[in-house]
Amino acid sequence: MRLKNYLTGLLFTLSFVLGGCASAPSNGGLSRMEVIAAIDKVNGYWEARTPAEETPFWYVAAYHTGNIEAYRVTGNERYRRYSEAWAEHNQWMGARSTNKANWKYTYGETEDHVLFGDWQVCFQVYADLYQLDKDPRKIARAREVMEYQMSTANKDYWWWADGLYMAMPVMTKMYKITGNRQYLDKMYEYYSHANSIMYDPDEKLYYRDARYVYPQHKSVNGKKDFWARGDGWVFAALARVLSELPQDDPHRGEYVERLQAMASALLAAQQPEGYWTRSLIDPAHAPGPETSGTAFFTYGLLWGINNGLLPRDVYLPAAQRGWHYLTTVAMQADGKLGYVQPIGDRAIPGQVVDQNSTSHFGVGAFLLAGAEMVRLLDK
Repeated sequence: MRLKNYLTGLLFTLSFVLGGCASAPSNGGLSRMEVIAAIDKVNGYWEARTPAEETPFWYVAAYHTGNIEAYRVTGNERYRRYSEAWAEHNQWMGARSTNKANWKYTYGETEDHVLFGDWQVCFQVYADLYQLDKDPRKIARAREVMEYQMSTANKDYWWWADGLYMAMPVMTKMYKITGNRQYLDKMYEYYSHANSIMYDPDEKLYYRDARYVYPQHKSVNGKKDFWARGDGWVFAALARVLSELPQDDPHRGEYVERLQAMASALLAAQQPEGYWTRSLIDPAHAPGPETSGTAFFTYGLLWGINNGLLPRDVYLPAAQRGWHYLTTVAMQADGKLGYVQPIGDRAIPGQVVDQNSTSHFGVGAFLLAGAEMVRLLDK
């Protein structure tokens, strides 16, 4: 079935890729202007209806990681000002506890959960804004938190798939700023722990966390259950890490191999219409389109192509199908981005995900994909 879906999808792509061929696909007739227009339509809708003065918690901060990438390819100052206002509102902090004795990294939404990755993704955005205007206060809290964390002997900070997106790029960005090699060494330690509890070497995909490992947990049809957005977080994290990881890092090859292995698995799981279902290898578990996972996968595939790590002739058709879905089905006429599965930790049979389902992180993922599509066209 997975091979059939792939072959059907390949035929679908070739039907709308004008002037291309299987060995050297074109850019699908897309223009830079069209992609920028889609970015502005979705982001304009979002920013007009969402105040910048929001929490630094993960679901909002993940939007801003995409917004910064959109700014980088468009130069739209409105985007930058929006993220800057958000960061100022939060005083360039995540969770705000000052008592290190109370700092926690189990799941939690309190100000004491300073070491929990969902409160750290904001540091990625602060680091990016620092690179635009190097005011040390923008990264002061990030340094305090991450350097304290690295001073501990614990390695189990990243125990859920989402956490790799939330915190891995923080480490590479802070290394880039500080030159402190410990950021990269600790990143690999934490990443290795995550792999030991969540990675399936046979399927080349990640379970969301230890609770969902097969056969302890199964899909409704008795199959392995890989949550699309969870794997989307990981796939996108690898791309973001590799974009700033030094070429001579001793573990770079391992990260590259993981990106490539996941890309191969994702290629087989894509639906002919361009989207990925919420449970990757059991589409019947929770059928229908889902935007956040699809956008992260589209972003990661495009990033891999743009950086010479994924063969263009193999992966560009899949990325084009993903972008086609994102801009013709997920993106509504007014710019609202639909079919985003709500906040959760798994694919839920019967959960309604429709054109009215939207969220910060889904928009952020769309912006990542759009920015990478612009870079593809710029090449």
